Amino acid sequence: MADEAQAGGKKKLIIIAVLAVVLLGGAGAGAWLFFGSSSSEPVTAQAGSASSAAPAAVESAYYVILPQPFIFNVTGDARDRLVQVKVQLMVRGDRNEAIARQHIPLIESTLLQTFGAATVEQLRTPTGRLDLRGQSLAAVQDALVKVSGRQAVERVLFTGFVMQ
Repeated sequence: MADEAQAGGKKKLIIIAVLAVVLLGGAGAGAWLFFGSSSSEPVTAQAGSASSAAPAAVESAYYVILPQPFIFNVTGDARDRLVQVKVQLMVRGDRNEAIARQHIPLIESTLLQTFGAATVEQLRTPTGRLDLRGQSLAAVQDALVKVSGRQAVERVLFTGFVMQ
């Protein structure tokens, strides 16, 4: 009787030990995949690596977060509506990021003018919002070209959109 109780205890201990080893192995593999599989440095073009005639590699993308969401009124069919849009700008390379950050007030003003010209009908549909995003990109690029001589912004992204 005591031998059976001792054998049952050993089985439980073996099962617990095997489960602990499997869990630790899984945790270790997960940590290796999550932390150790890639380098943490962004991929950037190396200056002067091959020849100057060859096209440069695509620079890494950076996202410039505009500090405040845009809140504006749009006129509609029955009543005016209040719209809030959160915007981020996608730029390529350190130089374009610096230009975008330097000219945030100009970018905000340009976007506010573009958003103010929108209508409720345009903002109701996904294609209308895509059109507004395209108009915003063109307006921001034109404004930056006049000031810095570069189209520093590659995309205008709407990260939050609320219409009431």
